[in-house]
Amino acid sequence: MRHRPRKRFGQNFLVDAAVISEIVDAIYPRRGERLVEIGPGLGALTGPLLERLDHLHVVEIDRDLVSRLRADFPLARVTVHERDALSFDFATLGSGLRVVGNLPYNISTPLLFHLAQSAASIRDIHVMLQREVVERMVARPSSTDYGRLSVMIQYRFMLEPLMTIPATAFRPVPKVESAVVRMVPFGRLPHCARDEAWFGRIVTAAFSQRRKTLRNALKRYIGADDFSRLEVDANLRPQDLAIAEFVRLADFAARNSSGPNPTNSLDNNL
Repeated sequence: MRHRPRKRFGQNFLVDAAVISEIVDAIYPRRGERLVEIGPGLGALTGPLLERLDHLHVVEIDRDLVSRLRADFPLARVTVHERDALSFDFATLGSGLRVVGNLPYNISTPLLFHLAQSAASIRDIHVMLQREVVERMVARPSSTDYGRLSVMIQYRFMLEPLMTIPATAFRPVPKVESAVVRMVPFGRLPHCARDEAWFGRIVTAAFSQRRKTLRNALKRYIGADDFSRLEVDANLRPQDLAIAEFVRLADFAARNSSGPNPTNSLDNNL
């Protein structure tokens, strides 16, 4: 039965066999590993992954696709979770989890940040995203693409862009190119904020006014003289700061705040 892609789910199905093979080779799944695929859709990656695995979890929100997946794959080897990936608790699948997926463009960023909440249970993540999003994720300080997304993702993960995928590899054909990125959670954070909620608040505040200097963008939290003591140039703009410097500013703000701490977690500030 032919499935009509649904815009509300951001469905663009991967159909290029050569691209599929390249992605699966990059993931390099092996028997005995615990994998979960987000948004399996018509099963383009599901089948090739299952050829190399004993068992696979998949998370799919589309009811029609759930029925199709359960009919196409043996239930003993593919567990289909009919859920919204944004609310699915990936940590319940156990430790050493490997996450893969062709993420819908319309929820890709919040979904990555949702996965970050389960980083302690995750071994690695291989996901396909809009190419521009991957470029922002891996951007370095002082580059055009470097921003809040770069800082918050790089705080938690080591990143490696793997390949660019042409729009013609999908049906329907999207208006943008895609890219696959590998994300590996740090076993120990290289720059650990004393209060991650404050870290999220400072990064958000800085980049909400990215054309302003740090002195002006963060004046609510950090005094002009404090920047010197923290060895951070107050005349810089937020895109010029490395993660370690954002952590230093956030730690200062957390120590010296007279009001209540931010209620949002790091990942909710992403």
